[in-house]
Amino acid sequence: MTAYRFTALLVVGTFCAHAHAAPLTSPDRHIAVDVTLSPTGALTYAVTRDGKPVILPSSLGIEVKGADLTQGLTLAASSPVKPIEDRYELATAKKRHITYRANEQTHTVRNAQGQAMDVTFRVSNDGVAFRYRVAGKNLRFVRETTGFAFDKSTKAWLQPMAVAQTGWSNTNPSYEEHYQREIPVGTPSTLGAGWVFPALFRTGETWVALTEANLDGSFHASRLHTDSRGGVYRLDIPAAPEVFTNGALLAESKGDLVTPWRIVALGSLRTLVESTLGTDLAAPAIAFDKARIQPGHASWSWALLKDDGTYIDTQKRFVDYAADMHWDYTLVDADWDRKIGFERLRELVDYAAAKKVGILVWYNSSGAWNKTPYSPKGALLTRAARVREFARLREMGVKGVKVDFFAGDGKSMIAYYVDMLQDAADAGLLVNFHGATLPRGWSRTFPNLMTVEAVKGFEFTTFDQKDQDAMPAHAAMLPFSRNLFDPMDYTPLAFGDIPKIKRVTRNGFELAEAVLFLSGIQHFAERPEGMAGGPDYVRNLLRDLPRSWDDVRFIDGYPGRHAVIARKSGDSWYVAGFNADNEARRVDLDLSFIEGRSGILTTDGEGERAFSQAPITAGKTSVSIKPRGGFVAVFK
Repeated sequence: MTAYRFTALLVVGTFCAHAHAAPLTSPDRHIAVDVTLSPTGALTYAVTRDGKPVILPSSLGIEVKGADLTQGLTLAASSPVKPIEDRYELATAKKRHITYRANEQTHTVRNAQGQAMDVTFRVSNDGVAFRYRVAGKNLRFVRETTGFAFDKSTKAWLQPMAVAQTGWSNTNPSYEEHYQREIPVGTPSTLGAGWVFPALFRTGETWVALTEANLDGSFHASRLHTDSRGGVYRLDIPAAPEVFTNGALLAESKGDLVTPWRIVALGSLRTLVESTLGTDLAAPAIAFDKARIQPGHASWSWALLKDDGTYIDTQKRFVDYAADMHWDYTLVDADWDRKIGFERLRELVDYAAAKKVGILVWYNSSGAWNKTPYSPKGALLTRAARVREFARLREMGVKGVKVDFFAGDGKSMIAYYVDMLQDAADAGLLVNFHGATLPRGWSRTFPNLMTVEAVKGFEFTTFDQKDQDAMPAHAAMLPFSRNLFDPMDYTPLAFGDIPKIKRVTRNGFELAEAVLFLSGIQHFAERPEGMAGGPDYVRNLLRDLPRSWDDVRFIDGYPGRHAVIARKSGDSWYVAGFNADNEARRVDLDLSFIEGRSGILTTDGEGERAFSQAPITAGKTSVSIKPRGGFVAVFK
């Protein structure tokens, strides 16, 4: 038997393989996927862009209990290529109205025992996605051989997966590490537990982001294996402790076992930053009252005041702050049930409602999987408890919940997330997950999911000077990695001092985060006093800042160094940029898409805590960004 490529040709009722069949291509024909069956029956795929290799021949296959579909395979059928078109709307993403187009083909293979497996590929103009379906009943996942092989000259920007049951009160993993930047492919993960999604690579002139989407609760979340010798990255499974108490670690299904979509977004850096593949491949939205999908901005005391702020008088002050800033919410954080209580929470909700501010409240997700002391704890562990708790909150007028301290990526923990999102949706509540996994497109499926942490966010820069010192480069990674497809609760910004920490960024850098970072609810870390210390024009910019975005344009940037991105809301464009380097950077801006308009540029002044403002004209122009500084230009 010789190796061959294959596509479907119907001949006398059977499918036959052709050695030189055409690959599956994107609608614009720039991206192509070749699928090959080796002489030993091993299935592989390869991806090219404009004829140049991107993903070298890489393994495909899955094994379930009682059926090995990783070797000894034969081709049973290949479907005709069919066009896919999907349109949807998102209030928490880089674009509001999204159209996804791709070409799809399914290959069916069988092992020696006759067990069938479908591998479905979709190729769009911004990448490749594929998933497996194994037919049967009561199937249990054993392993997956999916790989992503890169040329040895490829560079990678990767975040290590934290080791389960490490960290404060055993709360790892929660996707809260710094990125390793521009490392050679094949570099082992520094923590030994693999690499998280999205994983960013550059091979030749092509940028690649690996991730997955469409976790429905029947499957575990994957990561890249720590061992990638030769530049071959393989999918890996969660660690044993990453489960709901006594729950399943790995995927299982009552019927067919269907994996999440494995996604290879690729193209120029602009293509990646503007891509929506991470939500394109997620399941369509569940039913949810559209009037309750309310993205917005929130005041939040805990960021700088920590536990000392969770008292009703302080929370009323932060409600007043939100009202003054024309923000939509105030988040009441951990231990509110003990320090404020349900009855006084009702008082706070009524106080806020009179000022047109909604209240969000914090919950501890955890049962026995960590040692966290904060409460309310254990109140959401069963569906009956969640329904009861959520109904109580809704009756009070609470708008949403922030749920913290999950155990990781095991199948039962993923099901816990999904069940909680559904129960919150049934109660009409918005959701924010913290100490959590990457959401992998859930914001499309569950319109009530406003944001998810899954990032080493602002709070870490208040704990330790080394995290503050590393913050500019870390923040300059996020538009190209963590925040590429999913909303991110980084919780920017600070203009004043941070207790016991020397802040290393200029105020323009902090301001730019409010536009560059995407979150359905943007929780601002600054206190009322710090905000009051800035000029009126900065406060007015933050008062008028759009709650959601209609479109995006990548202008310039490089992961870990700088980013300049334009976002559209209605007829207005907001162009924001920051510079993580220790030297000033001059950036050429091609704003021809808004040419003819005049705008206002808000950027750094002479001092590290100073602002300045000047007119700016769209078209082709340039700006100078100070070291660790930034800007926001508004064109209305």
